[in-house]
Amino acid sequence: MTYVDSNYAVYPELSNKVVMITGALGGLGSSFVEAFSASNSKIVLHHIGEAKAAERKKLQLNERGIETLIVEAELTNPSSIASIFEETKETIGPVDILINNAGYMSGKSFLEMTLDEWKRTIDIDLTSVFLTSQLAARQMSQVGAGVIINISSQLAYKGAPEYVDYCAAKAGIVGLTHAAARELGPNIRVNAIAPGPIATAMTSPYLTPEWIQARTQDSVTKSLGTPKEVASVAIFLASNGASLFHGQVVHPNGGGYMS
Repeated sequence: MTYVDSNYAVYPELSNKVVMITGALGGLGSSFVEAFSASNSKIVLHHIGEAKAAERKKLQLNERGIETLIVEAELTNPSSIASIFEETKETIGPVDILINNAGYMSGKSFLEMTLDEWKRTIDIDLTSVFLTSQLAARQMSQVGAGVIINISSQLAYKGAPEYVDYCAAKAGIVGLTHAAARELGPNIRVNAIAPGPIATAMTSPYLTPEWIQARTQDSVTKSLGTPKEVASVAIFLASNGASLFHGQVVHPNGGGYMS
């Protein structure tokens, strides 16, 4: 039985493609899972320390007829990352599509931030993207094609007080995307998505009218985005319809940043 989620467009060319989603159990990650499962892709659920939740999600996907693999890796550990790519290749096939979604964010003022705090954010949010993309690209090169989609942020362009490390890492993803697209293309397409503020479980405790206004006052919509809206961009970028997209950054942000 093939599951079809009517909330997402269905792209037949993505059926049976192996899609690895890092941070697959979070607010955005879960929506990426739903978007690609709607097109009957094979889903690789990456997590760290959430084995029970991953098993529940796998069961749900299996009941819909979606082949699913759970992998766990600390994304700052090169050997741990290498092991999940090898496991994926041996179990359900080489990675066709990589969604670099996992990330970390912890506010600290610029003057008080320690070097260790800076390094932690850069390692998780930027270096991990380099490592996973490199391993994915090696597998994709062997089959002759592939798609890498990196999740950056509107803050890479606008900046934000108390998040200099996060802004720097997300800006680094933009540069990495541009350079990798030129080196790996045209058969491997590398693009990025830079969302604005999104309503997720992580932000739900703060969703007062004042909090939302402060984060959306510069936008056209004056509202938060949803994970579904971001996932809809990702599924398009992975499709044949995005064949001319190389090294692009797509901005689903309600007009908070315009390029």
